[in-house]
Amino acid sequence: MADNNKVKIWIQLADANQIALSINPDEEANYRKAEELVNALWNKWMRRFNDTSSDVLARVAFQFARLYLEAYGENRQVNDFLTDLEKQLDVLIGAE
Repeated sequence: MADNNKVKIWIQLADANQIALSINPDEEANYRKAEELVNALWNKWMRRFNDTSSDVLARVAFQFARLYLEAYGENRQVNDFLTDLEKQLDVLIGAE
């Protein structure tokens, strides 16, 4: 796929250097929201913990990774449930 449809944005996470990203324009809102969420948690924890900036950023990264894994597991359970339900419905209506 050509990069012709991509736009370049810059995000700022914590007090790290800005990061340049080349993304699809329809993804920008999600990238900006992710940037906002990371920075909000980083700012909150910078005030709360007596750690270095990089230690707090590591805490933030860990928190988001943990939340991602929880959501992934829950989505997997829902997908498994729906797959089983679809099989049961196929049996009930004789679609097999």
